[in-house]
Amino acid sequence: MTEATTGRFGCIAIVPSGGSGSRFGAPLPKQYSVIAGRKVIDHTLAALLACPEIEHIVVNVQRDDTHIDDTAAAFPNVTFLRCAGGTRAETVQNALAAIGKRVKRDAWVLVHDAARPCVLASDVARLVVRAGAHAVGGLLASPVTDTLKRATRENEVAETVPRADMWRAQTPQMFRYETLMHALASSPDVTDEAQAIEALGMSPLIVEGSSRNIKITQPEDAALAAFYLSQSSLDKP
Repeated sequence: MTEATTGRFGCIAIVPSGGSGSRFGAPLPKQYSVIAGRKVIDHTLAALLACPEIEHIVVNVQRDDTHIDDTAAAFPNVTFLRCAGGTRAETVQNALAAIGKRVKRDAWVLVHDAARPCVLASDVARLVVRAGAHAVGGLLASPVTDTLKRATRENEVAETVPRADMWRAQTPQMFRYETLMHALASSPDVTDEAQAIEALGMSPLIVEGSSRNIKITQPEDAALAAFYLSQSSLDKP
């Protein structure tokens, strides 16, 4: 992207990819692990690129990240930044600031985890349509089906929590550029963008997504993701 494209984009995706993936227990950050024949982040970018509503994709990595080079070469139409921060919110903020002159002020921004390679393009497309018609924006999520228990510090059951109206937050999460900038600046310790938006007193829309849109966190998650990605019926919008 060059300065000639200033103000061009009205719907973009940001993929924060600055984490070390320490819980994954692999020599490389989890987004660079190979499953189903490709790096996790390559699967993720391919899924986002399959959604024509997204005009451009931005990936933000740490300054000293050398593992991203092959991916950058394979995706020449994706912008790769090296200004990730110490937290997710900071990484997204830095990406937003870096592209501020290149997007419309009211642009929709979809933030998607690099380690969610199984997201369905049809779910992303549905999010763009439904959240785009909402005053605040929204996020993909899946309904909780397990029985929930609240534990004490000693890991004893304190109570059973009703699961009605409970959802597992997923990504992408989609909000207006300026609103998201303000929300993240006001709530730098959030674990997802929707939480920052909620802190402003706004109510994002929940759009139901597939349960296969898992986040790779533990080693066993990779095997499940590989199963999903190996299916011949990969979704297309």
